[in-house]
Amino acid sequence: MSRSARLVNALALAAATAGLAVAPASADDFGTIKGRVVWGGSAAPEPKVLVEKGKATKDLEVCGVNGPILSEQLQVDPESKGIADALIYLVKPSGANPAAAKALLKATPTVVLDQKDCVFVPHLVALYKEQPLTIKSSDPVGHNVRYNSFGGASLNQMLASGGTLEVKLEPERLPFQVNCDIHPWMTANIAVFDHPFFAVTGKDGSFEIKGVPAGTQNVVVWQEKVGFVNEGRAKGVPVTVKAGADSDLGEIKLDPSKVKK
Repeated sequence: MSRSARLVNALALAAATAGLAVAPASADDFGTIKGRVVWGGSAAPEPKVLVEKGKATKDLEVCGVNGPILSEQLQVDPESKGIADALIYLVKPSGANPAAAKALLKATPTVVLDQKDCVFVPHLVALYKEQPLTIKSSDPVGHNVRYNSFGGASLNQMLASGGTLEVKLEPERLPFQVNCDIHPWMTANIAVFDHPFFAVTGKDGSFEIKGVPAGTQNVVVWQEKVGFVNEGRAKGVPVTVKAGADSDLGEIKLDPSKVKK
């Protein structure tokens, strides 16, 4: 065989091999993890009153003017017993889904944490490491923003009325707390991941994580007043994700005896 013929054959083989290698992932390569985090007791607990109406120790013309400020560390819906602001995420996901990460960034290019009526809104923010976090104040009074993460990120800054600041955070092993030192009842939590496979529960405790690579994944359920709700704690519980299907975890019950005082 001549040199030119061998070259043609080699190029043809390389092209065929490359065609196989770059075949795009199908939607059938991924599945959905869903479920609901619920209160395991007989009756939903009443939220703790942090500031009674009209009795704020600071800026009482804004703080608690429309009603008492309630703790959001454990939010149980009386009707559904669903728990809001629980965090569900994968630990060291098996496989990747670049399209899911891209879709997340397109849908929510920036995550916002607001200071409104002397409360952080929302109480829990979860973000992918490529999403910047914007912290703002919608109140007519000044606030402070302070946090010290487990990974060493720290911030202690004043935020004037109508002000904003943007921070870029690295992935953390656990959610960390953010505070306002001017109004000490104000707290929230921030969770940062190196993948897009996470969700925060809604009012009825429901959650859904789409685009999860098929196979065995380790799932963690975290709630502020309990910590790890699941067995296996930080290692998570193994869940089999079927391609093109839902993996419904059903009701995940939070044990009242494990709630921290």
